[in-house]
Amino acid sequence: MLIGAHESIAGGVYTALERGRKATCDTIQIFTKSNHQWKAKTLATDEVDRYFVAIEETGITVACSHSSYLINIGSPDRALRERSRRGLLVEVERCSLLRIPNLVFHPGAHVGSGEENGLARIVEGINWVLGKAPKSGVTLCLETTAGAGTTLGHTFEQLANMIDGVEDQEHVGVCLDTCHIFAAGYPLDPRASYLKTIRSLNQTVGLDRLRILHLNDSKQELGSRKDRHEHIGKGRIGLEGFRHVVNDRRLRKIPMILETPKGEDLSEDVENLKVLRSLVKPR
Repeated sequence: MLIGAHESIAGGVYTALERGRKATCDTIQIFTKSNHQWKAKTLATDEVDRYFVAIEETGITVACSHSSYLINIGSPDRALRERSRRGLLVEVERCSLLRIPNLVFHPGAHVGSGEENGLARIVEGINWVLGKAPKSGVTLCLETTAGAGTTLGHTFEQLANMIDGVEDQEHVGVCLDTCHIFAAGYPLDPRASYLKTIRSLNQTVGLDRLRILHLNDSKQELGSRKDRHEHIGKGRIGLEGFRHVVNDRRLRKIPMILETPKGEDLSEDVENLKVLRSLVKPR
């Protein structure tokens, strides 16, 4: 199993690896640029070289990058949609440079224009991005959403709809966030409910599409449509829900990433990872 957390790149992308080691990660997720700005500072050769050296020294893999929160390829606003597409393409190119295999992104929101129209624009956007970077080797991972407002991707059927329309099927996948699907109404406990949720995912999206798991507990109740992350076992999902996830043999090879609150010393990451590992039953 590869279990880790999202780690900051403050000071350079290579610094995330040392933070990952401090947090006891096997693998990490990073941003390759500021997640709250459109502008992307060029990755200098020296920074990239130090990044690859850090991977070798720490033995930690970089499972994925997460795209900017500004991106909305489902927007009815043509200017924003175009900017979002180009922004996503830039992030694909940065992932390719850093040999990061997966780019996680929020599908987008239809902003009142209707679900069908929004889904169609998202598919069009994915096809545009992948068409512009055919040799990147990067898989675009649609992240499950909590369903707040007009955001799309909060049902497995919506995700399946988007994936079906993608031309480059080899480079499209899914990132399943436990907090998000729980908030969207998919239970993870008791075990019978967990199995029903995973069965539904397999029948619509397909477990073979899963590339990344975000392991986050939820501050809000089942079906709240609110995205509020909590420490593992401290929220409404509870320890048993995560026990089902980490012991599901079908998910064992999928990188599991924490996105829970933390301070500078990363002690929260250490504790959450310790809790997750303690839930794993010996084979």
